Amino acid sequence: MPWDETGMPALTRDTGAEVLWEQADAHAPDGVAVVQYEWRGAWVIIARGSYDMESITPLVDAMAAAVRKHPKVILDASGIAFADSTLLNLLILTHQTGVLRVVAPSLQLQRLCEITGVDSLLETRDSIDAAAVS
Repeated sequence: MPWDETGMPALTRDTGAEVLWEQADAHAPDGVAVVQYEWRGAWVIIARGSYDMESITPLVDAMAAAVRKHPKVILDASGIAFADSTLLNLLILTHQTGVLRVVAPSLQLQRLCEITGVDSLLETRDSIDAAAVS
């Protein structure tokens, strides 16, 4: 499914790269943030907070733009406190559209991926550096 049809469904290392902070829009809960920067030829997106249908928009926008413009997208998922099927859908769409590496998923996200079988689809890494070189 193309990105425009989706219907809005912790920093692991100081890389020294220029970071672009994009705070979630006014409709998203406090604490939801998306940080983006380029690192070693890949586009890194750091997601913090809880992601569901009400708060996913900033992350959808970041992932959609990244996968269109960059050969590899790295999602640092260590700061994701909560995720539901909306985030799983986004991860699957991104994986199907381009190269996605998920770094240090939180325990809650790991469990959700295991229960749904998405863990066998996604490539995870322990660090942004490891994701960038593989």
